[in-house]
Amino acid sequence: MESIIAIERKCKSCGKPLIGRRDKIFCDDFCRNEVKNKERSKTYFHPFVKNVTKTLVKNRSILEKFLGTQTSVKSKGSDLIDAGFNFKYFTNVHTTASKDKTYFYCFDYGYLPLDNEWYLIVRFKQ
Repeated sequence: MESIIAIERKCKSCGKPLIGRRDKIFCDDFCRNEVKNKERSKTYFHPFVKNVTKTLVKNRSILEKFLGTQTSVKSKGSDLIDAGFNFKYFTNVHTTASKDKTYFYCFDYGYLPLDNEWYLIVRFKQ
């Protein structure tokens, strides 16, 4: 007759014994969230990532303010810079099908560089 050795499984967060399913890793939702939040904080709250995200959100907010309720509006680059806009940071680029225009987006708000330091501000249409 074979003997079966029972291995006591412990919560990955607090170390309490686990009761229930064999593939259970955490004793409760609190412990699961605790571990997941620690893992996420290593990436999302890294100072560099935090600063870049803050700049992107600020850029989006400025474009949103300039656009208001209009579908598009022209603005001087100096006015955007005076409001705190940083042209080095954007989330994506969209080039038109004819490849003659390139829009730079901060999430759903974007701008198209025009002549003489003017910019066309738009919102992405889904």
